Order: sequence, then structure tokens, then C-alpha cells
Amino acid sequence: MTKILYLHGFASSADSTKAKVIKSFVKKNTSSTKILIPNLDNNIKRAYQQIEEIIKTESPSSIIGSSLGGFFGIYFAEKYDLLCVNINPAIPPIDMSEYLGENQNYSTGEKFVIDQDQLDWLGLMNKKIKNLKKHKNFMTMVQSGDEVLDYKLAIEYFSGSQIDITFGGDHSFEYFESHIQKIRNFLNMH
Repeated sequence: MTKILYLHGFASSADSTKAKVIKSFVKKNTSSTKILIPNLDNNIKRAYQQIEEIIKTESPSSIIGSSLGGFFGIYFAEKYDLLCVNINPAIPPIDMSEYLGENQNYSTGEKFVIDQDQLDWLGLMNKKIKNLKKHKNFMTMVQSGDEVLDYKLAIEYFSGSQIDITFGGDHSFEYFESHIQKIRNFLNMH
């Protein structure tokens, strides 16, 4: 049984559109692949600990990460030598100081606080993955119309990795369903 860990973005949830699309695809089109889609904690440090625990208990062979989930995907794929597909990922050095204070989860409506301790934690993660070491483990999918993150920075960071660029689109990654087969091929999902 192949296990894939899906990591949603900042202030999102396991109920996000991409998470549902991937879950549905795996259920309908694979027989020996299990997709793990946790609701990550809104607290960055607790989300990190949650992902670490899932990796230790479930032993996934790969990660799919979106936005901040992509940043976490980079970190844990490098740490544990896992395959990783990133969708419009946040890349180091990530700066989330604009979110300092109270925020609201777009998906659940839950209010939460980002404090300096969490930003310092991200700073430590930034240093550990400043430069990608295992380029072959990554496939990155970006859309040039991403209004949140600069896709050109992702192309530069993932230079030497497999990169799929769609011109246009947005941060939510328009027409995601039409890209699932590429993910399936890269992760060798059965």
C-alpha cells in the first residue's frame, strides 16, 4: 500500500477543493494507494509537529503540498527523502509577518493567532531548506497568474527538478483536475 500525505495551505482545511479532487481521484482510480489528508493546525509550530507525527506513524512515501503545505512538503521531503509534488508552493525564505496577530481560517471560519514564536519557527525551517538538495524528488506545478506567490521564484528555487508551468490561472490552481494524471505518473500511484 502506497501512502501519500496531502498538506493543505495556510488557513485552509482538509475540505479544500484540491484535497477533495485528489481524494476522489485516488478512490476512483487507484487500488493500492491511500491518501492521508489531515486538517492541519492553524498554529504553524503545532502543524509542523502534527506532520512530523503523521510521517512517523504512517510512513508515507510521498507528499503533495499546496501553498504553505508546499513549504512543509519541501521541508519534510528533504528531511525524510520522500517524493513531493508542490502546487503553487510557498518557498524559502518564507515571510509571514503580515499575518502576525489574529487571522481567520478561510475554510472553517475559525479564528486563530500567529505570534512571533511561530514566525521564528518558520525562520529556522527557512535556514534548513534554503537550498534544495534532492532535486529529483520534486515535481512543482505553478500557474503564472498566482496572485499570492511569485511563480518565477518557485521556478528558480526548483531549478533542476521537474517543473510544470501553466500560463494564467491563479493561486487556487485553476483546472487542477486536468493535472492529476501528471501527479499520478510522478508519484507512481496504482
